[in-house]
Formats: sequence, structure tokens, C-alpha cells
Amino acid sequence: MIDLVVGIDLGTTNSEIAAYVGDRVRLLGSGTKMLPSCVGFSPTGELLVGQAARNQQILYPERTVRSVKRRMGMQEAVPLGDKTFTPQEISALILRELVQWARSEFGQPVEKAVITVPAYFSDAQRTATREAGMLAGLEVVRILNEPTAASLAYGFGDASRHTAMIYDLGGGTFDVSVVTAEGEVTEVLASHGNNHLGGDDFDDLLLERLEQEFERLYGIDLRHGHAAAHARLWWAAEEAKKKLSFEPYVRVREENLVIQNGKALHLDLELSRTEYEEMILRLVESTLDSVSKTLSDAGKGASDLDAILLVGGSTRTPLISRLLRERSGIEPRQDVHPDLCVALGAGVLASRLAGHEVERVLVDISPYSFGPSHLGDRGGVLYPHCYRPIIHRNTPLPITRTESYWTAASYQKVVHVEIYQGEDEDALKNILVGDFRVEGLQPTEEPNEVLCRMSLDVDGILHVTATEKQTGKSKHITVANALQTKTAAEIEAARQRLKMLYSRRAQSFDDSFETREGQVASAPDLRAEVEGESVASASPPSEILLRRAGMEAVSDARRLIDRSRRLLEKMHPDDKEEAIGLHESIETAIDAGDPATLEKAIKDLGELLFFVEGQ
Repeated sequence: MIDLVVGIDLGTTNSEIAAYVGDRVRLLGSGTKMLPSCVGFSPTGELLVGQAARNQQILYPERTVRSVKRRMGMQEAVPLGDKTFTPQEISALILRELVQWARSEFGQPVEKAVITVPAYFSDAQRTATREAGMLAGLEVVRILNEPTAASLAYGFGDASRHTAMIYDLGGGTFDVSVVTAEGEVTEVLASHGNNHLGGDDFDDLLLERLEQEFERLYGIDLRHGHAAAHARLWWAAEEAKKKLSFEPYVRVREENLVIQNGKALHLDLELSRTEYEEMILRLVESTLDSVSKTLSDAGKGASDLDAILLVGGSTRTPLISRLLRERSGIEPRQDVHPDLCVALGAGVLASRLAGHEVERVLVDISPYSFGPSHLGDRGGVLYPHCYRPIIHRNTPLPITRTESYWTAASYQKVVHVEIYQGEDEDALKNILVGDFRVEGLQPTEEPNEVLCRMSLDVDGILHVTATEKQTGKSKHITVANALQTKTAAEIEAARQRLKMLYSRRAQSFDDSFETREGQVASAPDLRAEVEGESVASASPPSEILLRRAGMEAVSDARRLIDRSRRLLEKMHPDDKEEAIGLHESIETAIDAGDPATLEKAIKDLGELLFFVEGQ
């Protein structure tokens, strides 16, 4: 007879429950499968658990309790409205709600559970967690360390020996552990962390930014006397944080925040991921100090690790993966849902204890990476077929990601987007899965920003959209069967088509442009690039889709003219007359397609400005 045993992650911010359903370990419940770890009483005295309690948290903080996990093991009363509870009792209310989810799923009572705790929890804290389970009517068959649960979710409980780092950054706490796993035995070698650092702190920094902007606009401090407006911006800050994990920009629009003298005051502010990551950099870097200490305490170096596993919703922030990769040389793994990883690992152990054979969590992931080609630096040389994925292989599905890129040349009106599947940094060594053009871009002197958005669902359908940020002009394609394995013949055929295509382009490039020192293009080619065929290019923040760098000759010439015009008032009348004449010569050479005249005029103007600026 197989028992029913559930696995529970009793988290600081959110809690989850998992069990063996059908043929695999699954999360139970509806929607996000996450229960906010909040308990409260409404103004009318109704008990609230989960999202309902969280919704009233800022407006009625005295009637709401959150992050009770931090108080587990303490002998203190937790005030809640006009009542008091122990931390175990509050936790038991959360556990009872999760058990109800499971009961609805299975249609029978749930009496046994595995409950997770941080590796650093003391005996008193573990005992309090077990007591909370008992108060909820559960037999706690095992108290499981969270890093051990994460390693089980990733399948590190097989016969071979693994050493992994578990980097766990949740909503309210952070901890990092180094573990070794072999068979049924997982040993935590060292742990370190901060019980008061998490995504909530990121929210607070964004909230402060929003409230500062409102105060700058209207002179009103929302922290005092404006509880409803403060609460709305708190929610807006949290949503902005989540979106900035996947999008380069987010717009915060909150209308009617405050009514002053009969006038409604609004907030409309765009935030960039770059700005957000600058806000949180100090906090993230403090976690890296814990990483170093944990490795030292474990007697390990980065080279001794088989994997870095990311756990906790806050690890979705791209800055975290980037810094860990830079410091360790290891690509952090996030192929099991970071919010649900610990609960799924608890579900693996619970399923084994119930008599099921479970090795690891089965998740739908992308076996391939997808991204656009772009113009970038390769070995100190501009190369038009660079590749860096937007969607990375082993990412859980479904997934949507957006990255920011820039056009390659001034006055460019068209970008040609080519999407590849593969892992090589050279796009031509990957597989071209689709391409399209976005026409009618704003012809601007400075590079024009283009957002490339990619969505991949569990059925292997890839949606790609390129959007000009300034105007919203966009174009998209849908690639069916993007995850279908290509045959050797299909791969070879695709490469042959690319080889022929780019050999023709290379010849065209060679015919139209001279070397870097005298980069000049004929007028017909330049007009074709600006008015018809050009693509996007490498950008300061990231890269994108492109092919030709020869337009830089004209761009450089126009920048030289702009520089000269700013200096005209400083020039001697004779120099001024000569500079204006050279401006006209450059423009005429561009229009006439006369590379020799253009090259000489650029050289002469450059020499003139050298002497003018040196005066």
C-alpha cells in the first residue's frame, strides 16, 4: 500500500505543497501554486490566510503577520489584531491552508508531510517547525534542509557524487550552501546568509525611487499620511521588479494617487533594468561575500563545483546570474522553477517515502538556445554574425524574454532580424530558424533602440517580435516546431544556404567598402542601406541583429561635420571659410558616390579641426 505523503516548503514569503500525482511530482493548488505566507484578520474579524491577508498588509499592518518564519524557535507572542499567537500557531494556519489544497486535489485527508527548513536553522527552530506541523494535524515524517531539497529537485540524489552550490535568494531571506550528494545521502558542507535580505529589499528600493519621483513632481511625501497611495506604489514596485527580470524597461503608471485642491495627481515613470540593477548592486554584492565565505568554510573552490543552482524568485534578476558567472566561471542553473524548486525537492523525498520511484523533478525546458545575430566585437574586429541567446537552453517553459538593441547606422530605416537556434558564438555555425524585416523606422542621427521579444511555449512554438521603442512600430514572426530536432541533412542544407547567402554579401561588402583606414562606400550602396536594406547593430547596453559596418564611414563623416559646426564661432575667418567648404565637399561626395573626393575631404577637415582644437 502506497501512503500519501506531501512535501511542503514553509517559506518566509511564500509557501508551496507538492506530491506525486499521475506519473511525476507536481505542485498542488491553482494559479501560481504559491501561498503568500501571511495571516491576518479583516476589520470585521474574519481570518485571512494567504493572498487575502497579503492584500491588506500595508493598509492594516497591525492586523497582518508576515515573515513569521524569522521568529520560529523564539519564545515570544505574535500580536494579531486584539489577539496574540505563537510563531508555531501562525505557521500552523499556513500549513492548514496548504493541506486543504492537497485534500481538494486528492479527495482524501492528508496526514503525513516532509517540511523544509533552512540549513542554518537551530534545533529550537526545527523543533518549532515540527510543532507547527503537529498543530496543523500533520505527522511530520522528515524535516528536510532546503539546499538538500533543491539538489533532489535537480536529480542530484543518484548514485554518482556531486558537489553543488545552492544560492537561495527569496523574498525575505538569503542563504548559500555548498552540498555534496551521493545516493540517498546529501551533506551540507557549509552555509552562510542573511535572514534580513531578499526581494522585499529590492521592492523597497524601487518604492523609494517612485516616491522620490512623486515628491519631486508635487512636493508631497507619500510615506506620511497617504497610506493608500503608499500601498499602491508598493504593489507597483513589486510588479516593476518582476517585469525588469524579463524586460529591459517597465513603465509605472498610477493614476489618482492623491487628490490635492480638487486635482488628481498621477505618476508616470519609465524605469530601466540598468537603473534598477544599479539600485540593488550593493545588496547583490553582499551576497557574493557570503558565497566566498561559504566556499572557504567548505574547503572548496569554484573549480570543485559541479553546478550552481539558483533557488528563490529573486534569482531571476539577470544581474545575479551574471555576477555569479563572472566570479565562478560556471553558468548558474535555473532549469527548475526557482520559486518552486524547494517544494518540488520536498515532494521528491515525500514521494520516495510514500513508495514511489522518483529520481528528479520532470520539467518542460527548452533544449536549445534562441537569439538574433548581431554586429559585435570579435577578436578586436567588428563581426556582423555575432550571437548571444535571449532564450537560453535548459530554461523552463513557457518563457518570454525581451532584450534591448540598437540600429547600426545613422538614419537607418530598416532592420533585418535573423533568428538562430544554437549555442555557438558565431551565428553562422548555428541554425537559422526564421527572419523578417521591420521597415519605416525613425531616421535618426543617433542609434535607434529596438526591442527584441521572444516567447517560447511548451508546444515548441516560438514568437519573435522586434519593436522600435520610440514609435512602437513592430513586426513579428511565428516559428512552429522550434524545439523539433533538426536532422543532419536539414542542418547541412541550412548551413549551405547561409554559406551561399553570406558569400554573396561578403563580395558585395568588399566591392562597396575599402579598409578600415579609408572606409568609404559608394552613394548607391549607402542609400540602399539607409533607405532599404540595413539592419540593426551592436549597442552600448547589449547587442543586436546586424550585418554591415561600412556605413560607419558616412556616420563618421557626418559626426565630423557636426563637430566642426560647433567650433565655427571659434575659428579664424579663413579657417571658417575653409571648414564650410569642406562640409559642402563631403556632402557632395556622399551624394555623388565619389569615394576619392570623400576620403580627401574627410582627411582635410580632420587636420583642420586638429589645429583649431589645439589653439
